[in-house]
Amino acid sequence: MNRAVKLIASLLVTLVFSWWAFRDTDWQSQVSSLKSANYLWVGPYFVILTLIHVARTLRWGCLLSGMERVPFRKLNEASGIGFMMLLVLPFRLGEFARPLLIAQRSSIRRSAAMTSVVLERITDGISVAVLMRVLLFFVPAEVPEVRYVKLGANLMFAVFAGGLVFLLFALWHQARAVHLVRATVGRVAPGVADKMADVVDTFVGAMRQLPDRRQMVGFFVYTALYWGLNGAGMAVLSRAFGLNLSLFQAYVVMSVLVVGVMIPAAPGMVGTFQAAIKVGLSLFVPATVVNGSGLAYANVMWLCQTVQQIGFGVVLMSLGHLSFKDIAGKLDKEQQASVPSA
Repeated sequence: MNRAVKLIASLLVTLVFSWWAFRDTDWQSQVSSLKSANYLWVGPYFVILTLIHVARTLRWGCLLSGMERVPFRKLNEASGIGFMMLLVLPFRLGEFARPLLIAQRSSIRRSAAMTSVVLERITDGISVAVLMRVLLFFVPAEVPEVRYVKLGANLMFAVFAGGLVFLLFALWHQARAVHLVRATVGRVAPGVADKMADVVDTFVGAMRQLPDRRQMVGFFVYTALYWGLNGAGMAVLSRAFGLNLSLFQAYVVMSVLVVGVMIPAAPGMVGTFQAAIKVGLSLFVPATVVNGSGLAYANVMWLCQTVQQIGFGVVLMSLGHLSFKDIAGKLDKEQQASVPSA
């Protein structure tokens, strides 16, 4: 029943955002844009997507190096398949894929690997929220959508910064953090509190195995490269549709996109992806252009990213003689085992 409710809710979110994104679409203009687009720009965009994949794989390796130096081949296999799983599986099951896969290829425990994934998310959330808030100082205040984007940036920063503060508190005062969880969440849902307390304990233990300073510097360098390439790629692809976004505009649109795809929706990010691109473009481009070539650009970008992630995952799965069904089944069992009883 719980999964059915989640599935229905995610589908409703997708439908609502899809309706909003396409409600004012000039379909004739969008089709014309798709037909007349210069698809030669797709080639460089796929090259950039490949570099993005390498950058985020290497930065994950930097975080894991405090526990074990995993060879790139094994790291790449776990990363590529994991990101594919994150895209296509419902209920955020894909979040557990990389930790599961790297644990099968190294001596790193899944719980410790999951900690590295959480640290990545926190770093990305804070980085993008700060970047967006800084960039918005240079966007004209009279643009109506700015206030919504600023609100999204503030909420994003509050969530991830709050999570980081609590985890740092848990690192310094582990017993008190566990007691705090039991004293607050435990009053409402004791089963959930017990699980959260175990997570905090596990997280703190893994945090004590952080890599050395050189590897941490590498982690932040690859993070900057990862987001830098993302924005540059969006600027490159915009030229296929005559939008010709500057790097500044592309980074703003990218930041809005990150906020948008954080909204829980059906697998594939359909709807939330297009809606976020629409909001981002609306800060710089007239509505008539956004609802025509702008949405054509959003759809092609979504398709390119989806094809790249699934393509890499399928190739790496085939080379490793792995079964999608087996991996998904293990992830499903792991999530079911992690659901606490109320």
